[in-house]
Amino acid sequence: MLTIQKKRTNAFYALISLPATAVGFCLSTQVAALSWILSTQYNLHMEDVALVWLAGPVSGIIAQPIVGLMSDKSWFMGGRRKPYIVIGGVLGAVMLLALPQLSFIGQWTGASIFTVAIVVSLLLDMSVNVTFNPARAIIADVTPPGVARTKGYSWMQVVSGTFGIAAYFVSVAFGNLALIYTAAVVVLLFSIVPVLFVQEPRELHPETPAAAANPNAAGVNNTLSVLFPLYGFIAFGVFVVVNKMILNGGWDPLQTHVMYGCLAATLVLGAIVIVRAQRQPSDTREFQKILLAHAFSWLGIQSMFVMSYFFIKEKMLPNLDPANAVANTFSGFFSPVNPTAEQTAGNILSLGFLLLNFVGALLPVLVLEPLSKKIGKVTMYRIAIAGMTAGYFWLYVAGIRESIFYAAMIICGIGWSAVISIVFAIMTEKVNAGKMGVFMGLFNFSVVLPAMMTPGVSKLVSDSGDYSVLFLVIALCLGVSLVFWLFVREEPR
Repeated sequence: MLTIQKKRTNAFYALISLPATAVGFCLSTQVAALSWILSTQYNLHMEDVALVWLAGPVSGIIAQPIVGLMSDKSWFMGGRRKPYIVIGGVLGAVMLLALPQLSFIGQWTGASIFTVAIVVSLLLDMSVNVTFNPARAIIADVTPPGVARTKGYSWMQVVSGTFGIAAYFVSVAFGNLALIYTAAVVVLLFSIVPVLFVQEPRELHPETPAAAANPNAAGVNNTLSVLFPLYGFIAFGVFVVVNKMILNGGWDPLQTHVMYGCLAATLVLGAIVIVRAQRQPSDTREFQKILLAHAFSWLGIQSMFVMSYFFIKEKMLPNLDPANAVANTFSGFFSPVNPTAEQTAGNILSLGFLLLNFVGALLPVLVLEPLSKKIGKVTMYRIAIAGMTAGYFWLYVAGIRESIFYAAMIICGIGWSAVISIVFAIMTEKVNAGKMGVFMGLFNFSVVLPAMMTPGVSKLVSDSGDYSVLFLVIALCLGVSLVFWLFVREEPR
């Protein structure tokens, strides 16, 4: 074991953050480049792009619970998490390199661009999902509960967020194709190098008393009962898969109505979970409340990832001279060319997400971790989500101005910094440490199931004729999430 691991130095926290950083860099590349490349180079409509993005949650539903369970039970290549981190990293790098070659792959295989995009995106997201749980679970494995674990996840967000900034910088300065090739290198290195130096424990930390009293809370037989508050999202996910992949869109006229019904059902189920938790508190029910609250956060966030490019293209560009765009001025320092309208939209998107990740990288260690010690992690998380809600509502009201778009993204970065750092520290302290991989897989359902609802959101926004509605929907989702977070129990400090 390295000395830095024994002493838990900052260098060690940075080292164990690199696999999660590889995942984050890959996701940042998808946000910056996937919708852009599918729309501009392959001429796919927004709803088709939303379907390509659907590959991620579909693969997550399949891969993450399986990988989580397997990584808890297996031990090879010197660890229980390391093998999956390496496998996912190699596959991810290869699929990133495939993105600019969709036309060539289509000609070689005889498949349509849409089919090839779905397959490549599915395999890319499969690699992310193979790595996702182990990359986060290894942090919990090598840090004890409490301050050290919170610090671990805070450092994870600092390192990951810093490289997220770098991803969007490369996108704005050198273009999305340069970003894709850079991402392939980063993902490969950050998935392989750290596992050579981190020593995983054979025996995990002792369980919390609540977890020990309920050791099978996340067993295979109880998975559906644990996911009870997400049944509405599951129902819509089934609807989307049947409609898009079997009926070829035959139920499209019903899509928005079904989405409303599933959301209403989720609210009712959420209320039931809260009442049950009030009457008979348990860590399993606390975990269910976190699933519920996080699911609504991610419904809004995923919608932002998929559709922000189209908002910029349809709402901002008509009121903006590309020659005066701040994003193009920034880009011009590094690549003095006259950008097209599509390139301008891509530059604005990347600069906005650069600012989002800049705040997300700074806050965890500088602000969130210290304040969490004073006021509690859950309370800090509520404040962050409230700020993010306000930021997206501001985008709805006045986001067509470029300066306001950037200012609002900075405010939204407050919530983003917490969504991918503090929430893991909160969740991991309420579950059985010996089944961390399983619980990470279950927790990921609060990400992938809401993500499957984005085709419904995209249709809602498209049918409205006003792409600003996107940010109203996001603000409403985060507002609902905040309400559910008010019922999550704060652990004693």
